[in-house]
Amino acid sequence: MADQDAPSGLLARLKRILFGAPRDLRDKRVFHRLSVVAFLAWVGLGADGLSSSAYGPEEAFRTLGDHTYLAVPLAALMATTVFIISACYSRIIERFPHGGGGYVVASALLGEKAGVLSGAALLIDYVLTITVSIAAAGDALFSLLPAETHSFKLALEVVLIFFLTAINIRGVKESILTLLPVFILFLVTHAVLIGGGIIVHAGDLPAAASQLHGDARAGHTALGLGGLLLLFVHAYSLGGGTYTGIEAVSNGVPIMREPRVLTAKRTMRYMAISLAVTASGLIVCYLLCDVRTRPGMTLNAVLAEDVAGRLSLGQLFVILTLFAEGALLVVAAQAGFLDGPRVLANMASDAWVPRQFSALSERLTTRNGIVLMGAAALAALLYTRGDVRHIVVMYAINVFLTFSLSMLGMARSLLKQRGTGRPWRGQFTLFAFGLAFCATILVITIREKFLEGGWVTLVSTGTVLVICFLIRRHYRAVSARMVELYRTLGNIPRVREGSPGPVDPTKHVAAILVGGYTGLGIHTTFTAFRAFPGQFKGVVFLSVGVLDSGAFKGADAVDGLRERTEGELRKYVDLMHGQGIPATYRMGVGTDVVSLLENLCFVASAEFAKVTFFAGQLVFRNERWYHGVLHNETAFAVQRRLHLAGQTMVILPARVGA
Repeated sequence: MADQDAPSGLLARLKRILFGAPRDLRDKRVFHRLSVVAFLAWVGLGADGLSSSAYGPEEAFRTLGDHTYLAVPLAALMATTVFIISACYSRIIERFPHGGGGYVVASALLGEKAGVLSGAALLIDYVLTITVSIAAAGDALFSLLPAETHSFKLALEVVLIFFLTAINIRGVKESILTLLPVFILFLVTHAVLIGGGIIVHAGDLPAAASQLHGDARAGHTALGLGGLLLLFVHAYSLGGGTYTGIEAVSNGVPIMREPRVLTAKRTMRYMAISLAVTASGLIVCYLLCDVRTRPGMTLNAVLAEDVAGRLSLGQLFVILTLFAEGALLVVAAQAGFLDGPRVLANMASDAWVPRQFSALSERLTTRNGIVLMGAAALAALLYTRGDVRHIVVMYAINVFLTFSLSMLGMARSLLKQRGTGRPWRGQFTLFAFGLAFCATILVITIREKFLEGGWVTLVSTGTVLVICFLIRRHYRAVSARMVELYRTLGNIPRVREGSPGPVDPTKHVAAILVGGYTGLGIHTTFTAFRAFPGQFKGVVFLSVGVLDSGAFKGADAVDGLRERTEGELRKYVDLMHGQGIPATYRMGVGTDVVSLLENLCFVASAEFAKVTFFAGQLVFRNERWYHGVLHNETAFAVQRRLHLAGQTMVILPARVGA
């Protein structure tokens, strides 16, 4: 494999400082170094779920109004829901060991249309995950500062989005290690907060239980059983933001340390326990401490002051607790940067979004997806001016749409196992309960939040869906044209058997840049020889095996990709041998296609004294602005570099009608 040149110049040095040096694909340990153990995965992916304790339990408790006696069963049901959804996704991890996010699950079990719906919903959700987390973090952090500093809040939030974008381009493990201290601080302060809230009121539990019993009887008299049930379900549903980060673990399986399934399930267990204890514990503490709303303060802030009043250094504890809560919300934005690009990469592999989103950077991160997530989150932040209430009403809808589709798909798949002798009843019951919980929250959230901003989520998701279908239609039209081109070239008769001998490096040689063994490559090769009859006495094929997110599945990915690339090149060599033309090949494997092809061209020009380079490029009869977005222009980029170096390169068109 040709090595990429070391960066030179001020801009290149700055890029390396910000984003780190390129990964060495020849290092067998590179995947091990990129993967994370269960604890670090809990930090990177579990923060999204834990951070929801800043607003999910509070929203549910507020909805109860004066009927706070319902807080105990509400806390129990919230913890139960966390464990049920987590258990469902643990089974999904087993079924989809390479990543069981909503897009993959819905596509495999319900069909591609359900899959793209889930994918579009997830893309909007992950953008809003970043936005709401950063906006809420700004609110929490600036609540500790004087009012005259609040005009700088939006500017800080913009800086935080740029910061998270940069560290995620550096790589997953680096970004998680950077934020680890914040996660630990949150766990410690909130353990003290919840434990202290329960302990300081332990002596009041008998009297509190008696009062709750009396309040419940009074509530039953005033509202009736049906009214109490409606209020309870209403509060439970509006607290649905509590569960929004659970899917992140199943979607993040590819970053887990081997054995990935066991690591992912262990991570899910850590997340489930921590989220259930935190969310239900906060609700119980709101009840025991008789927490009431105060102007400019969250319920968690009020609770922290109540507990701190009984501690030495109480004010310091309040500051640390609120700082940890705000900082964890910044960490929670990681879920959007970790999983949003992965959903984009999966959808790009299936041609729903531009294929560039499956490409990996030299740091082996999905840089294009990370940049898009950061840019979209920044746009949403500026549009809403960082108003958390505006953002959060749009947040939970797509989460539970994706949850519901995943639960439905798994339940349907298990039903098909009836009569096969394989056990299915227990898991089907689990997914049926999960579907009931998720669908209930989804329906009530849409009904209650539609006019408050829920319609924006639905319109945005619908817009993304339309764009996805248009992109898929375009790719299919182009693919059909290329298949037709290959069909006309795929059965070229051989004019001789055996090898015509090696390529003579002293004679004129055509160097053909090719991808896989496709109609475009064959078309380019024979067009070059027809355009320059009798000129070339040999041909060298140049190709790069592109290591994208679809190919990078484990430690053996590079070797496997190298073997496939070499196999495709041998087909070209055999094709030309059948025409009596000496042929050979040179290849590389990496992520920066243009740089690697440029290096291969320089190697070929040094080896063959009289070489002319050729590449094929799709040309559309009706050129549109989006063709440059949907199709790479690698040939033009390489041509510019070779022309600057004094080399000759000819681009041969392959016309398509799409």
